[in-house]
This record gives sequence, C-alpha cells and structure tokens, in this order.
Amino acid sequence: MKFKMIHENYNVLDLQRSLEFYEKALGLKELRRKEAGDGSFIIVYVGNDTTDFELELTWLKDRTEAYNLGDEEFHLAFEAEDFDAAYRLHKEMDCICFENKEMGIYFIQDPDGYWLEIVPAK
Repeated sequence: MKFKMIHENYNVLDLQRSLEFYEKALGLKELRRKEAGDGSFIIVYVGNDTTDFELELTWLKDRTEAYNLGDEEFHLAFEAEDFDAAYRLHKEMDCICFENKEMGIYFIQDPDGYWLEIVPAK
C-alpha cells in the first residue's frame, strides 16, 4: 500500500495577510478555495508548479486569539533554487527567525508564527 502526501494545514488569523506573505516569500499562489455557506470558515490551497504538494490555509470566522504552536519544533521545508537570492528577499522582508550557518540553512516565520525552513538546492 502506498500513500502520497498532498497537503499540510495551517490555521491563520488574517487570510489575506497570509496569502500575501506566502506569495511574496515563497511564490505560492492560490490554487482553489472552499467557503462555508454560513461564512464560518474559508480554506485556501496554495502551491506552485514545482510540486503538487499544497499548503492549506484555514481561516475561522470566530477565531480571534493566536494559535498555540507549542515549542515551534514542527515546520515545512522549502528548497531554494537560488538560496542567496531567497536569503536576501527574506532578510528584506524581516521574516528570518533563526539561522544555522553551520548547516547552511535558515528559517522564516509566517504572520501566525509558523516556521518554514529554507535549504539550498542539492
């Protein structure tokens, strides 16, 4: 039996702000969305043409407090084709939250506090 990973979900407080962040920081664009008939939630799937894996951003109408992300030890990793250009962009965006120069990687943080690892292409 085989399984294929298709998406990861992040809950967000400000959907538009998150969509803008993911497009600018990682080139992820909206692929499709689902909206509850009663307006209680919006789910937006973002992705790009390098993989069919998607990030699902979920906005809940009644949610006002920040999500508890625990110790922030979980993350998604992104391989950057041009690592130096990605680093410059993320430095300009002021979203780098941790660097491990010894390993040659760094992490950026989205508007809701989720960490995203950036690694150079192999």
